[in-house]
Amino acid sequence: MARYHIETYGCTSNRGESREIERRLRDAGHHRVEGADDADVAILNTCTVVEKTERNMLTRAKELEDETADLIVTGCMALAQGEEFHDAGVDADVLHWDEVPTAVTNGECPTTTPDAEPILDGVIGILPIARGCMSDCSYCITKRATGKIDSPPVEENVEKARALVHAGAKEIRITGQDTGVYGWDKGERELHTLLDRICDIEGEFRVRVGMANPKGVHGIKDELAEVFAENEKLYNFIHAPVQSGSDDVLGDMRRQHQVSEYVEIVETFDEALDHWTLSTDFIVGFPTEEDEDHAQSLALLKETRPEKINVTRFSKRPGTDAADMKGLGGTLKKERSKEMSDLKMDVVGEAYDDMVGETHEVLVVEPGTGDSVKCYDEAYRQVIVQNATEHGVEPGDFVDVEITGHSTVYAFGDPV
Repeated sequence: MARYHIETYGCTSNRGESREIERRLRDAGHHRVEGADDADVAILNTCTVVEKTERNMLTRAKELEDETADLIVTGCMALAQGEEFHDAGVDADVLHWDEVPTAVTNGECPTTTPDAEPILDGVIGILPIARGCMSDCSYCITKRATGKIDSPPVEENVEKARALVHAGAKEIRITGQDTGVYGWDKGERELHTLLDRICDIEGEFRVRVGMANPKGVHGIKDELAEVFAENEKLYNFIHAPVQSGSDDVLGDMRRQHQVSEYVEIVETFDEALDHWTLSTDFIVGFPTEEDEDHAQSLALLKETRPEKINVTRFSKRPGTDAADMKGLGGTLKKERSKEMSDLKMDVVGEAYDDMVGETHEVLVVEPGTGDSVKCYDEAYRQVIVQNATEHGVEPGDFVDVEITGHSTVYAFGDPV
């Protein structure tokens, strides 16, 4: 039986696929080793979000090639730009993630049985509910790797979630390239139905919904908001990446939604929920972004005031339509990025400052730095509890805490 070493980069969807790889390898009798030099095969699950990430993936692949007998490369960069590894002289098998277990054992890996024990990341269970998306963004290379949305039936995902809970998961992270379009390939909008069913599973746990593009969310915004309001097991949290506050730029990006639809989502959740977190993303410096477009993005950030904001400078991805556009200068992109990042810190800091003095129930998710633990409240805002041993709290515990302060992007709390 093989000894394998696996490394994963990128989003929680990649992490979920790595755990499924490990599950199948373990069921076949193989075992994991920590160092590539002790492994029969090394598996590199790659990301391809920006050019810097690509360079890091190629560098790491070359290092692993020198450390182990065989190398398998999978994940988004492998599928979208597999030729890059060949061009860089990396001797590796480039495979889709679900081909990896079979390749490790030369076709002898058995099919995973439904009752196989899930692999958890501590008390966190990662549940990829579908693969692919319905979008065709002009700047995105990931679509080349994932393809169109492919949604397993609701019942299949519910059973996977139940298995995670029975295995000890206290937080289930629903992941996918675009969770909002779950079921569209079957002619149904089913995310709200799936979440409702998962929340019916017996046990004490929380559910976090992963990235969902505004177009998909907008079509079921009322149904989703109702499900969130009715289920305490759901973190009151949505990640809807708007990417720009300008409809002109969104059109050039081929983002499918308009700014007004994003705002309507926010208004719907504002009406349904008292304490919730909006997470979003902005791309700064898209090739067609003018000063007025950038100003509109800043204005949208101020208007909707998301508590979690990812700001990314545009970088050209090979093979995408946006790569052929004349880009903006690096200095201009840097200036716009700084302006938005400064505003981001003001908005996020204000949200956490407003929590000081309040009491919230949190789920302890994982160890932090030193004798601290990372927790999340009902709205998936991060709360750090220090001196965890003294307070007797550990991952998996539900604890009431008083918010005593914050450090802009997370709060501090003491158990009460």
